[in-house]
Amino acid sequence: MALRVTPGMMNLQMMRNINSNLIRMDHNQNKLSTGMKLNKPSDDPVGITYSLRYRSELSINDQLQKNAESAVSWLEFSDTTVGQINDISQRAYELLVRAANGTNPEEALDAINIEIEQIYEQLISLGNSKFNDKYIFNGQLTDQAPYDQLLAPTQGTDTHGILYKFSEGSGLSINISGQDIFGEPNDDDNLFAILTRVQTALGSDDKTALQAELENLKDRLVKINEARSEIGAKTNRIDLISNRLGDLEMNITSMQSKVEDTDYAETILVLKQNESVYQASLATSAKIMQMSLLDYLR
Repeated sequence: MALRVTPGMMNLQMMRNINSNLIRMDHNQNKLSTGMKLNKPSDDPVGITYSLRYRSELSINDQLQKNAESAVSWLEFSDTTVGQINDISQRAYELLVRAANGTNPEEALDAINIEIEQIYEQLISLGNSKFNDKYIFNGQLTDQAPYDQLLAPTQGTDTHGILYKFSEGSGLSINISGQDIFGEPNDDDNLFAILTRVQTALGSDDKTALQAELENLKDRLVKINEARSEIGAKTNRIDLISNRLGDLEMNITSMQSKVEDTDYAETILVLKQNESVYQASLATSAKIMQMSLLDYLR
């Protein structure tokens, strides 16, 4: 038996079709105006899960990149400071060579002694260097000055590393301890102890003692350069890590774009098709709505 189609049924179907066409147009207009094809979870439930994952990975990557930038800044500051320590220690070595190997009048020895004293004070200042309000040579005890001017020859520093994370589950110690630079309290080549003994030897013109300190200072200079080489190696490694994190950011951003971003050419084409269908449905509906009871009686 054939189903009888009434005007009410036609009007209902007509309105349903118009609304469906409007919803499709609105959906595509929304994609074009926001540039995103995922504006709410119902747009693509599977795509949303990938989108959230990529956003999380980008957030983690951003933090790791900030860690790398902070670590490089710390290392560059450390390198500058150790470089200054090396230069001053080289000057102390030159003065010591002059005092130990030459025939110097008392006035010259006094002048050398005064300069050695100034070098000692400057080394104390460099040993207490701070970066971002943190002492860089006292391990994890960054809020405590490692060296006192009177006690420095007998003072040790904290040797624990300051770990920066550059990937999940692994980190790198970025600091150099004061003991790596100036020596441990009982070391013969403890830099502060050497300068203190040199001052005493200069006061008595003890060339034998000065010769002995010359060897100790030479050993310490080698260790300072080794520490500086370690800083350089860590800086190079973090540069490589930073480059890798940059590449990873580009890859994740590219995948995120494929999931989230609107394909403008495709969306505009679909929108124009939807617009044509919508206009056709309006024209058809207008023609049907114009029919009255008299049209059926003709």
